[in-house]
Amino acid sequence: MAVLVGIDEAGYGPLLGPLVVSSSTFSLPYHLLKSDLWDILKKSLSQTRQRLAGRLLVTDSKKAFSRSHGIQHLQRTVLAFLKCLGQEPATSAELMGILCPNDLERLNDYPWYENTGNRPLSVHITDRDIASSVLAENLAANNMKLLDINSCCLDVAYYNQMVSAIKNKANVLFSITSRLIKRAYDHFSDDDLHIIIDRQGGRIRYRMQLQQLFGDLELRILHESAKNSSYELHANHRRMRVHFVVGADGRFLPVSLASMVSKYLRELQISHINRYFLGFNDDLKPTAGYWKDGLRFIEDIRTNTPHIKFDNAQLIRCR
Repeated sequence: MAVLVGIDEAGYGPLLGPLVVSSSTFSLPYHLLKSDLWDILKKSLSQTRQRLAGRLLVTDSKKAFSRSHGIQHLQRTVLAFLKCLGQEPATSAELMGILCPNDLERLNDYPWYENTGNRPLSVHITDRDIASSVLAENLAANNMKLLDINSCCLDVAYYNQMVSAIKNKANVLFSITSRLIKRAYDHFSDDDLHIIIDRQGGRIRYRMQLQQLFGDLELRILHESAKNSSYELHANHRRMRVHFVVGADGRFLPVSLASMVSKYLRELQISHINRYFLGFNDDLKPTAGYWKDGLRFIEDIRTNTPHIKFDNAQLIRCR
């Protein structure tokens, strides 16, 4: 059996809201490593919104989320997969407590995240349970198993602190991604471990960064190109292959799932920001947090609710 991990982020470019990086982990037979897992799991999953017929949508989060559909597909998929792990969060605070418990406490310092533990997720329990049951049966029929879903959620103040210390947001992203790579290695490296990461930016070579992260392992470069950089790290019986792939969130199911988990967590936190400020003036137009619209939102707050004070370092991300 092999272990396949997908890692992806949401919120790398925006002005407002968190940067979230997530991983999803599956065990599967060796012969399925290069297979189309959407085809293998077609009874329970689909890569497109058309003709879902009760199946779960697993795709690049940019295709799963839209202003018209909102978080509907993100939420349905993430909560059904978590149900396979025996987890049933009822609020956004419980969700973060499952996915990124180490990041939850920092949110207590933000006025717009107060009382998130009392705000229920809009869960259609029967639909979630049926979809999750079909998924679990489909996985088992193919000798596959969902092992883990985990996230790192960088709230704005923490993100700003990291950028200030590291001086480069690309290095911040790699630092957080490294935590998930290390988590996978610590938990699953007794197996044949394969990690696929959706590559951001133009970096092609990762040898130095991986050697800094795993100084006690031997590293071999398998391939380095504009589209894919692959490495093998090993020590004694422990082996891991790490692949940085352009467009991985649309090509590999575990990466797509990680993309959806990251986007779901981010959108929930953006909704808390909107709810907080619109509570003072419902004429404000909500924001998605991206750069141009984020600037518009900040200006609207300052113009239309001048009596509301907020900490810039908690709301606005540095470049």
